[in-house]
Amino acid sequence: MTAFTEGQSDPTVQPVPASVVERVDAADTTLQNPRRAVLSLGSNLGNRLETLQGAIDALEDTPGVRIKAVSPVYETEPWGVDPGSQPTYFNAVIVLKTTLPPSSLLERAHAVEEAFHRVRDERWGPRTIDVDIVAYADVVSDDPVLTLPHPRAHERAFVLAPWYDVEPEAQLPGRGPVAHLLAGVPREGVAPRADLELQLPE
Repeated sequence: MTAFTEGQSDPTVQPVPASVVERVDAADTTLQNPRRAVLSLGSNLGNRLETLQGAIDALEDTPGVRIKAVSPVYETEPWGVDPGSQPTYFNAVIVLKTTLPPSSLLERAHAVEEAFHRVRDERWGPRTIDVDIVAYADVVSDDPVLTLPHPRAHERAFVLAPWYDVEPEAQLPGRGPVAHLLAGVPREGVAPRADLELQLPE
């Protein structure tokens, strides 16, 4: 920790210089032929909101990725386990533009999970962070390493509800409008948390 002498200001609280803002804006416009992707985030261990925000910030720091929208937060009962056996999840969806191919975006998602100590001991087990690629452009693929779109996204309210909030006209490739899919799935145990907010990285 650096000690600041009398009259010095803490550089961590300085406003972002205009030159940095300009570089970020320039980088955004120079992404060559970016593709749109939708990612789902979930956490049910530790400081869930802080972890989700940390994952968003880490993804934004990825070269070739620009996050365009961050959904409201939903609190969700865990899937596939006995009621009350795990803490509830905080879930959110982000929409981004990227020049990364799907395989590289998946690698980055896994790196973010590892950075937050995601453990894959059991299916449906609790986790500090879960980062799933829901959709990548209009790609439909049954590649077992990365199935696109996500094979269960169409039946998960905790994915569809926050996605609908930020993109009401969105389409899930091969499945149709998110609005129609959301209308057809149960929403019990999936509740918006209007008192919580995730920040779009600046």
